[in-house]
Amino acid sequence: MRRVCILPVLLASAAFAQQQHAHFTVQADPAIVPPGGKSLARVNVTIDSGWHLYSGSSPAGIPISFQVAAPYQFRFLQPPPKRAFDPVVNGDIESYESEVALLLEITVPKDAPPGPAEAALSARYQTCSATQCVPGKWNDTLKLTVDPAATAVTLVIPAGYAEPKPPALAPADSTSSAPAAAPQGWALFLLTAFGFGLASIFTPCVFPMIPITMSYFLNRQSGTRRDSVVQAVVFCLGIVVLFSGIGLVTSLVLGPAGIKNLGGNPWVNGFIAALFIAFSFSLLGAFEITIPSSVLTALNQKSEGGGFGGTLLMGLTFSLSAFACVGPFVGTLLAASVGGGNTMRPLFGMVFFATGLALPFFLLALFPSYIKRMPRSGGWLARVKVVMGFVILAASLKYLASLDATLQLGFLTRGRFLAAWVVLFAMAGLYLLGFVRLEGIKADETMGLGRLLSGLALLIFAISLLPGMSGGNLGGLEAYIPTAESAPGGGTQLASGPVWMKDQYRAALDKAKAEGKLVFVDFTGYSCANCHWMRANILALPQISALLGNFVLVELYTDGTDAASEANAKLEADKFKTISQPFYVILRPDETVVATFDHLTHDPAEFRTFLEKAGTPAPSVVTKFSALGGGPLDPAAFTGKVLVVNFWATYCGPCIKEIPSFNQLHKDYAGKGVAVIGVGMDEEGASLVTPFLKKHPMDYQVALGDSAVTKEYNLDALPVTLVFDRTGKQIKRFEGFTPEDELRSAVAQSLSSQ
Repeated sequence: MRRVCILPVLLASAAFAQQQHAHFTVQADPAIVPPGGKSLARVNVTIDSGWHLYSGSSPAGIPISFQVAAPYQFRFLQPPPKRAFDPVVNGDIESYESEVALLLEITVPKDAPPGPAEAALSARYQTCSATQCVPGKWNDTLKLTVDPAATAVTLVIPAGYAEPKPPALAPADSTSSAPAAAPQGWALFLLTAFGFGLASIFTPCVFPMIPITMSYFLNRQSGTRRDSVVQAVVFCLGIVVLFSGIGLVTSLVLGPAGIKNLGGNPWVNGFIAALFIAFSFSLLGAFEITIPSSVLTALNQKSEGGGFGGTLLMGLTFSLSAFACVGPFVGTLLAASVGGGNTMRPLFGMVFFATGLALPFFLLALFPSYIKRMPRSGGWLARVKVVMGFVILAASLKYLASLDATLQLGFLTRGRFLAAWVVLFAMAGLYLLGFVRLEGIKADETMGLGRLLSGLALLIFAISLLPGMSGGNLGGLEAYIPTAESAPGGGTQLASGPVWMKDQYRAALDKAKAEGKLVFVDFTGYSCANCHWMRANILALPQISALLGNFVLVELYTDGTDAASEANAKLEADKFKTISQPFYVILRPDETVVATFDHLTHDPAEFRTFLEKAGTPAPSVVTKFSALGGGPLDPAAFTGKVLVVNFWATYCGPCIKEIPSFNQLHKDYAGKGVAVIGVGMDEEGASLVTPFLKKHPMDYQVALGDSAVTKEYNLDALPVTLVFDRTGKQIKRFEGFTPEDELRSAVAQSLSSQ
């Protein structure tokens, strides 16, 4: 009678091992020791080409360290490592390449009973290449025999081996450590800080300050050319000094993560919204904002009436409003500067960052001063003032929406927000067309072409917002407005796309494990404008949404006031060493990182490439097998691979004949994205398959199948071989002995079709 057995799936540990770039073996010398004796465990480590392993005494990275389970005592010894300056960490590292033999001097307890003994070994380490770093763990067992009759031997330690010493911190005035590297590190750091500042101009939260700045300088009292230049300099110095001061003080109190979260702080957003509302009401003629006369008098004694107080106030307002989008830049920059080992780096880093941010505004501040010198054309300046009042009032809603989202009040919904925008921009347009009577337009004044076109443009813009109220995508404006309504279960649903889980990291991992999927994590924020834009304009695209459907999706908010946001922020900082928003991670269910994406992009192809790094889900057939050693396999280990499944049995002659061809197929194609699984169908399972493999080794994964597998795949006769392409689609079925050339042809076809 034909016998059937359970198909095993790859061991979860094997899936994890594929991510490692250091491979360990261990042997004992001597293996037979008396009670109280010592044995030297030689741990041989083979390191992949292009990668290095940090030594136990490396000043940077994760130095390798060992643990030996009680009751054994041990001493770790290492050979001299290679020491070199690493520009990535901006410091020296100690490492090994290619291969290294590490030693563990293990002492057996004096009361150890005679007979076989096992010492559980474990190691924590990190491997790095020029572009990646991978933390790793290793576990194994050292097999010993305790024999009271054995003679204790004196262990011979090879020359050069020594216990790793923890890296010594250099004195503050030391000049002996890489003197040439310091200027290079400083130059790169400061250039990066300056570049971050320039890049921040193009974030959604900074652009609204451009019209505000223009409006402020347009409405200042006329002055000399020298006064215009001085005011521009003061405005920029206000940004540099105030922005750097706020950043440094906040970093000392809250740390880098607190800087980022400041943009989502409800008090900060409320304060900015109040400033914008007050400023807009003033422009609309409700009242006039003035600096107390006593303050102006004191300032004018040195500034000749230059209005420095108001200019500095504009700098402060700019610094606060910019945090909502600039926070991730500042937080990342401060995190890097604090790790630089120099207490002056945060100060200089923030100064250069703020300088890059303020430089374009210096030119912008100068420009209106020349406009003021041009001949005036009627009341056009008054009209600009009123229109800017409507625009700034609309901008204040963005901060009120951030406050509402952070507190999760649910009052300022997408529909209400857009309704307010439609009204405000329509009012501005109707004002220019003469239908709303405010300062700047006389009842009998002739309408010029410029005013007509401007009014029509504002009305067209207002009308174009209407589709967004019913869920339509508004393109770039999505960065400023609330996202779509939440889907059932607390997550978000993009149009007709998949549903996201919200703040349920562990639940997402469990769901992915059960469904044989990867996890897609979106570290986002309630007040993160870039996150909103990505969600509406990239993640919602049909081609991207289709790929996201292959994952378990979870959004983790990091800027809220609740405990979940605090936990999410800690997870992002501790596990992924960043506080960026948005930050996307693709994970296996065991939390192995597959790929990350840490910035806004306007290129869907770039984001699609990121998603395709993780490949597509493994065929569902994988979830039906069990591992030879028991337990389920990790389907994510087969993600994006061409899968060859061979059903066989120990009693099947043709099956045995096929083994060499499958071994060769595995050898030739494993590195090209092909996985081979041999599914043993004997009903005795591992008890029969395990000894069989000693006589007929299978270099590929071996699993077990059961009667349900037999029924589902019609395994009435063996062998049967199935070939699945990268998308999980079955493209070929071979029944009986499979000729090697036909099998390879099917595999090659699957590879080339992707």
